[in-house]
Parts: sequence; C-alpha cells; structure tokens
Amino acid sequence: MKRTAHALVAAVLVMGAVAATHDKVQAWVAETQIPPLAVETSVEVLDRNGDLLRAYTVADGRWRMAVGLDDVDPDYIATLVAYEDKRFYDHGGVDLVAMSRAVVQAFWNGRVVSGGSTLTMQVARLLEDASTGTFLGKVRQIRVAWALEQRLSKDEILTLYLNRAPFGGNIEGVRAASFAWLGKPPFRLTPAEAALLVALPQSPERRRPDRYPSAAQAARDHVLNRTAPALGLTDGALGAATTETIPTQRRDFPALAPHLADRALSSNPTAPRHRLTIDRDLQQQLEQLALASLMPVGDRMQIAIMVADHQTGGILASVGSAGFQADGRQGFVDMTQAIRSPGSTLKPLVYGLAFDQGMAHPETLIADQPVDFDGYAPQNFDGMYRGELRVREALQMSLNIPVVSILDAMGPQHLIAGLRRAGVQPQVPGGRAGLAVALGGVGISLEDLVQLYAGLANGGQMIELRWNSDERPMQSGPQIIGDVAAWQIADILLETPRPLGVRGTGIAFKTGTSYGHRDAWAVGFDGRHVVGVWMGRPDGTPVPGAFGGDLAAPVLFAAFQRIKARVDPIAPPPPATLLVGTAQLPLPLQRFRPRGQIIAPADGPQIVFPPDGAIVDGTQITGRIRDGHAPFIWLTNGAPVATTQTRQFDLTGLGVGFSSLTVIDAHGQTARAAFELR
Repeated sequence: MKRTAHALVAAVLVMGAVAATHDKVQAWVAETQIPPLAVETSVEVLDRNGDLLRAYTVADGRWRMAVGLDDVDPDYIATLVAYEDKRFYDHGGVDLVAMSRAVVQAFWNGRVVSGGSTLTMQVARLLEDASTGTFLGKVRQIRVAWALEQRLSKDEILTLYLNRAPFGGNIEGVRAASFAWLGKPPFRLTPAEAALLVALPQSPERRRPDRYPSAAQAARDHVLNRTAPALGLTDGALGAATTETIPTQRRDFPALAPHLADRALSSNPTAPRHRLTIDRDLQQQLEQLALASLMPVGDRMQIAIMVADHQTGGILASVGSAGFQADGRQGFVDMTQAIRSPGSTLKPLVYGLAFDQGMAHPETLIADQPVDFDGYAPQNFDGMYRGELRVREALQMSLNIPVVSILDAMGPQHLIAGLRRAGVQPQVPGGRAGLAVALGGVGISLEDLVQLYAGLANGGQMIELRWNSDERPMQSGPQIIGDVAAWQIADILLETPRPLGVRGTGIAFKTGTSYGHRDAWAVGFDGRHVVGVWMGRPDGTPVPGAFGGDLAAPVLFAAFQRIKARVDPIAPPPPATLLVGTAQLPLPLQRFRPRGQIIAPADGPQIVFPPDGAIVDGTQITGRIRDGHAPFIWLTNGAPVATTQTRQFDLTGLGVGFSSLTVIDAHGQTARAAFELR
C-alpha cells in the first residue's frame, strides 16, 4: 500500500516537472514506442440477423470477442466514464486533478482511497501488461497514455478498453463478459447489468460473481450509487437496480449449429467473423427437437435435420446431430454430410422424369404384380401386390414394382442425370447404375436430398443451397424436370398418408427406409420451405423395425410447426397441366405396361357375383370369386375392407347407388366389377 502511495506522489512530482519543460516532454512523448494495438480476438459465427451462433477461444484459451462502441449499450459507456474517468473527454491522457486528489486522500487516510488513473492510463497498463505500482512503472504508464492521446481518438482509446479489460478467469473484453455473466450481448443492458460490468475489471478475480457474489454485488451497488446523479437515475430506479439479482454462475457461450460453424471456419480460417444464412431461433428449436426425438429410441440412434428456403436457397437450420459431443451416438459427426442410402425418397424424381418424357401421367394405370427384369425381381416392402392402380396411388403407397417398371423403361442413367442436374453428386456402387437406384441403391447425403427437393419445390428448377450469407444473388441452375411434372409430383405428395396421430395439411412429403432398416428418412416441402430428416445409427448398423414413416415423418411435421404457424401454399398448376381422369387421357397414357416378363400365373381371380354392370336390389350382398390364389384382398370403392382365405365375402355398408368391387390375389392378379344397388 505504501508503494502505491509513493508511486502516486512520484507521479505528481513528475507532472510538475513536465509542466515546466513542456516542449521537451512533447518530443519525449512523440518518441514513445507503444505496444501493438491489435490483439487476437475470438472467431465468431453469426446467424442471418447478426446474432451469435458460436464463438471460439483465441490461441491462449481466452475468450476475447471483438467489440466496437456501436455494439455496446450507451448507458454502459456513460456509467464507465462517470465512474472511472469523468473528465475522460477533456484531459490529455492524465488527469492531474484526480491524481492530486488521490495522493491527498492517501496521505490523509494512510491508505489509497481512490485511484488517479484515467481510462487512457488503464489502457496503457493493459497494453503493456505490466505493473504500475513502482515509480518507473507509473512514469511509463503516463508516457504511453500521453502517446495514445496523441495518436488515437478518444473513441479509439475507449474501444481498446472495451476489448482488453479483464473480467475474471479467461474472459477479456466487455462483449465476452456480457455473454459469460449475463448470457447476452452488451447491446441492451439494465443499469444494474451495466454497473456490474463496470465494477468487475477493478478486481476481476476477487469480484467474480460465480465465486464471490457478495463482493460482486457490493461493487456493483457502489458503482450505481456513485454514478446515479450523473446518469439521472431516480431514487426508485436506483432502488430497483440494487435489488436486481447478481448472476451466480458463469454462462456457457452459445454453441448453436456447431457442425456448420466448424465447416465455415475450415472454409476460411482467417476470417474474424462468419455470417451464415441460419436462423438462430429456428436452429435452437430444432436442436431441442432433435434431442427430444431420440429419447424414446435408444442411446445409439442419431438424427440430423436440415431446413432450407427453396425460393432463395438459404439454409435456415442445420442440425448435424443431437448433441455435439463424443458419445455412443458419435455426436461430433455431421450426419447432414454423411453418405447414406436414400431408400424410397428418389421415387418422386423417377415419376417426375417419366411425366416429363410423356411416359406416364398421375392418372395412368400401372400394374403392381410380380415382374422379372432380366433376373431382377423387385418386391414391395410388405411382400404384397395391389394389381392395377393409378400412378398417383403407386407413389403415395411407395410401391416398388411400379417405380422399377418406370425406371426400366426410362433407363437408370436418366435418374442419375436428373440427380446431377439437381446439384446432387450421387455415389453409385461399382460406378454403374442399375434398376436398384430407384429403391435407394445409390449414396447421397441429407443435404443432397434437401437440395433435390428444393429443386422439385422450385418448379422443377435447380436452386443452389447455400449456408454462407455473403449477399450473393440467388443461384438457379438447369431444369431438373419441367414445371408441369414438378407440380404433378407436389400434388401427389400432398396426399401422401400422414403418420398415425400427425396433422399437417399443405405439406408435400415422402418417406424412405433403406435396405436393412439402416436409414429412416422424411423429406417434404410447402410453398416456401423444404425440410429433410434422417434417423439411424452413424456406424451404419441396422435398426430393426425402423421405418421412415414411423420415426422420421413425425419429426418432419414437428419441424414444420416450428418454422411458422401456417404453411405457405404450394403454387397452382401451370397452364399446360392436363387435369383429367384416366379415361380422358390420350390412349398411350391410359395404361403403362412394364417391359419385364410377368412371372405370375395367368389363372387370376374372376368375380362371379356381382357381375360387372349388374343392378342388384338391396344394400347387402355377398361377393363371390373363382380361381386365383389365396389370400384375397377385397376392396370396395377403392378401399380395402378385408383379407380372406375364402372365395366369398359379405359386402356391407355400401349404400344405394353405384359401387365397385376389386379383388387382388396373392400373385397380384386383379378382378374388377362395377354394379348398382337399389
């Protein structure tokens, strides 16, 4: 304490000598070599609105986040100046009045009562990172302070303080301190919060709120009482400020979109800040959704979610895993980039290409029955066959045989070319695509899949997805499929059956499950947004019983609910769209026949009663068939009503009027009859 008082006395003596030799001092100050002003600051990753997503420590492990005067609440600046250096804007770096007062108080009280250092002198000390408790140390501090005042503006000196002041532990600068102790940037602060941030640098370790909350509160209240008159705080406002709770623990710095943040850092390691297209609030909600979605499915399951605006190409949320940590779920792996089998999610593109080439129409009839394509005999997921049905229904039911029939007639290379036009780079096993690519026999990532569906939603035109908010204009590419075909696909997928208990109109979506239940997918879009969800195990091991419709689809709809309350409607059909039923289609489009050899026997079922075109009295009849192979699926008016081993079944609840009966046997062979009840 005596040494400090002696240093203050010496400083005053030096100041007196300086006044007598002003010209020499000016030359002396001009020759001062000041320490480097630039300092390494934390790399920050920001969202589309400039909100912090993630920050990184500097090389020595400190949190030091770059901040300017415009980034800080003006009331904090006013409190800082009023408490630390009320003549800051008037003196030339050293306040002789304040220093003289400090010396007198020290002699009178036998201890240092108040400091004489200005904010400029404190900046000089922070730049030098050296002690000023000795005569020479104080002289050096004064010299550097004068030099700073000669070479920098007051705002620049104040900015140096805001970036360098210590706030306890490995926290430096007011921006890092505000996040660490208050959990928010320093742009809007209460008077109590501003006072706390002013008080901490005076004794950063002994006033740390997480270790010494009482000391922190006492220091904060002292700042409030000292500065209240200068800030115009009323007694009521001052009383309210002193009762505000002190934070008692240090907050974690934001770590949202960690995988994408790392990706941005790797792409440009020297950039101090990275602005992404991510929406911070949506990202946070979807990260929480990802964690909640894994709770009932085991500790080895993982999830990835991506949301994009298909009108601009901006990625609004990217959840690479549920938890960025080394655990059994391999949370450090970004599963939006992992190459996986897409299951049935490519079927819409196959049909869209067929529509575009005039091979089929949504109302075209197509056979779902056993077929062999040169030794490749695909089967439906449930092992059953539905006979002849519309292409629209085949896609909505995600049947395998019809889509393979389409791809066989088209050629697998057309699907691969379509993927590449969409901006996807598929990985084809063996380098040559076969018919199995329609069912997921190709490798793509979740981001690839969202890229594809963004193009389908964008009228069939490829749009480049981007995460870097560099204000580039939207990048559109070639047509993947025509706008009519794209609308037809959207119209079909709007009516895809929803998972049990899930609501959500206006969303066109498709699910997929890869071979062996290794990947569960759901991807969908409305008039503005496209969402993709993947669930599975990062190591690629099977997940027995995992289906895209059961696991991923509910998450998809939950994600849409978090985007906005109401979905954006899908655009109306283009003028050239042919909106007719099967019978009104041109003859070549009415029925699609596969190239493959039908391997089912020809002895299919025949409806004995009611015969086609019959008029029957009453509303309850018994349907009878002959031939065919059990079991038989009975459908009335297109809806399944029973599966039987017998060749007759009581048809009830039909009502008066026209009805239809369809029977499908075990080999997928179909019989139909239309009749009228009266």
